[in-house]
Amino acid sequence: MESTAPDDGPVEQFESTLRGELVRPGDAGYDDARAVWNGVIDRSPALIVRCAGVADVQRAVGFARETDLPLSVRGGGHNVAGTAVCDDGLVVDCSAMTAVRVDPDARTAWVESGATWADVDHETQAFGLATPGGVVSDTGVAGLTLGGGIGHLRCKHGLSCDNLRSVELVTADGEFVRASETENPELFWGLRGGGGNFGVVTGFEFELHPVGPAVATCLVFYPADQLGPVLRSYREFVADAPREVSSLVFAGELPEEELFDAGDRHRQKFAIMGCYAGDPDEGAATLEPLREFADPLADASGRLPYVEFQQLLDADYPDGLRYYWKSCYLDGLSDAAIDRIGHWAAAAPSPLSTVDVWQLGGAIADVGMDESAFGGRDAPFLLGVEANWEDPDADEANVAWVRDCLADVRRFSDGSLYLNFAGFLEDNDELVQATFGDAYDRLVALKDEYDPTNLFDRNQNVRPSGHGGR
Repeated sequence: MESTAPDDGPVEQFESTLRGELVRPGDAGYDDARAVWNGVIDRSPALIVRCAGVADVQRAVGFARETDLPLSVRGGGHNVAGTAVCDDGLVVDCSAMTAVRVDPDARTAWVESGATWADVDHETQAFGLATPGGVVSDTGVAGLTLGGGIGHLRCKHGLSCDNLRSVELVTADGEFVRASETENPELFWGLRGGGGNFGVVTGFEFELHPVGPAVATCLVFYPADQLGPVLRSYREFVADAPREVSSLVFAGELPEEELFDAGDRHRQKFAIMGCYAGDPDEGAATLEPLREFADPLADASGRLPYVEFQQLLDADYPDGLRYYWKSCYLDGLSDAAIDRIGHWAAAAPSPLSTVDVWQLGGAIADVGMDESAFGGRDAPFLLGVEANWEDPDADEANVAWVRDCLADVRRFSDGSLYLNFAGFLEDNDELVQATFGDAYDRLVALKDEYDPTNLFDRNQNVRPSGHGGR
């Protein structure tokens, strides 16, 4: 659907109703306001509403609906697929809404939708508490949680969305709605893993768990020629590991200047990273085998403050770098799959790219599809393919590498994906349906109820019945 910017008169009247800021093309802060973390994304919205609270969100959604402007929603963090901004439309920007309020007695936290996991950790760790976030601290709470939320505490405490107690959002008709197990429970089911299909979330209530302040961690680097034997030992380790262990493997060049001298910096290698969500002394002993599968190139394992561990990867994902990620759930970590992981890691056109294996299971598998919309509950591993590069002239080569890798390794998968590592929007209509499986029709029914015109279509979209989208 083509759209044009509304006339100045209605825009000025709309602006007068806002507590936050309205940014338009030509304004001094416009280019900064439209820029997102992923440097590949270069879009030019007609209007950007930097919301100061729920009322601004309601007015922005209403104005987009009334003027038939395309609408996109921005939280506080990465948004690798670039859905946070749209050309010639209206951006509901919640990134200034960053409040976090902790109730240490109830072990809950109320989090506004523009917060990052660094914001959450800062407040919750003051009380020795945490809720499962991601593995990079400046990831946004909203996008990660609505897409599931796989982080360092996943096997012990589940996904980010599994720890939700309630959600507040503005729906397509401008209504402010609360969803929980007892209030709009079907909507609550869909919000836990169904993405941003049903409205603009303005706040989350999370359950908290005792974590830290220090945790036992593993970060060990091995040479690439040991990938096969080490991953075979790794799959045996995770099969019997206690739930307190959550780990991942990432393979590539990994040119960490602080860890490697010039001779090793540009060698192909892989790393095992993980933590133990429990007593640090027990954790150090439990994680020890991960550090002894072969002779390491470097070993940065040890006891760390939980907040510091959450930030270890932040510098590897800076604003403005170019990113394209995809994923699939693996049926297992077979010898054949291990061989292809090594092949594609070595074939990456960028030294910053990796092929990643995420350990799943534990608390993730305790939750059924009838309890949340998240797909992939039964998979033992997730494969992530991350193209991260600097040169715009290398866009085609990096995107092709990711797509070729996924086309190859999908034989080890049921074909479903993790919505937060899903490539660009044009990739995913069929894959989104495959990911949700039997739950897809249930999500469509929710879409029909809360967004029958598909106003919220800049996401991994569940289309309402009979609607082809914009």
